[in-house]
Amino acid sequence: MQHLDGWTARASAADGDAKGYEHTETVKEYYDLCSELMIFGWGESLHFAPLSPRETLEDSKVRHQRLMISKLELREGMTVVDVGCGIGGPMRRVVREAGVRVVGVNNSELQLAKARSLNAAAGLDHMVDYLACSFMHMGAVADCTYDGAYAIESTCHAPDKTGAFVEIHRVLKPGSLFWGQEMCMTDRFDPHDSRHRAIKQDLMHGIALKDIATTGEVDRALETAGFEVIEGMDRAVDETRPSTPWYQPMDTRLRILGRKAFIGAAGLVEALRVVPKGTTDVVRLLDRTADAYVAGGRAGIFTPLYCFLARKPL
Repeated sequence: MQHLDGWTARASAADGDAKGYEHTETVKEYYDLCSELMIFGWGESLHFAPLSPRETLEDSKVRHQRLMISKLELREGMTVVDVGCGIGGPMRRVVREAGVRVVGVNNSELQLAKARSLNAAAGLDHMVDYLACSFMHMGAVADCTYDGAYAIESTCHAPDKTGAFVEIHRVLKPGSLFWGQEMCMTDRFDPHDSRHRAIKQDLMHGIALKDIATTGEVDRALETAGFEVIEGMDRAVDETRPSTPWYQPMDTRLRILGRKAFIGAAGLVEALRVVPKGTTDVVRLLDRTADAYVAGGRAGIFTPLYCFLARKPL
């Protein structure tokens, strides 16, 4: 945990030296440390979704995943790549409901092992292949291999967003669709506002993001990589239907009190050696990150729900 806490300083020191810091290793360490606690607090699908007052958080995530499936025009016989698959929550829905084969790419072997276990328990393991590597360098995959791709809150971690999109573009067949969900700064972010800058820095540190792109920067990176951007929108903002702020599950008084109580409980069980040393530090990191999410959401300067659909031209 001490090594992870210092990543922002190492990244800043390496700004002038490309060989001085490898961000993909920081992201791997982040998820190796935090995944189990994330699952405990957020469920198997470790992503945000547009919320509705008529739904539970889990229902909203299912609805969001189904939107992605429909946008990708998935059908039986296809093979699609899950870029940065985590523990495979969305993957299992894609396999069940679209009947496609999925290849999960992840550089965290701990997360891949969890995905394998959960897929096997769900009876879906025969429909999934696994690739343990960074999505920045999928060298084991030939050009023009996959019928589609999706990346849910994964390419936001890329040290070079255009480079990530170039690699995804390479492994897709011509005409294939690519859905992405990015964490972005909104148009309301003011780089000259010290509070805005502080919130952004807290988010970058707490989520292991080397930078946080604007929505326009995401679109330009896709186009530079060779994609045609079909649509891009912040799905946290939907004026056509009643909605709940995306950060609301972290902002209720009960949730906040629960997080604080959990920190105390983690300290106790760590002292009793029931959980590994450093668990309390990880819980505190996630608690501070939840506060940063809420601050960014309340200020309207950050969204985890910039969703795009792009196509690799024929």
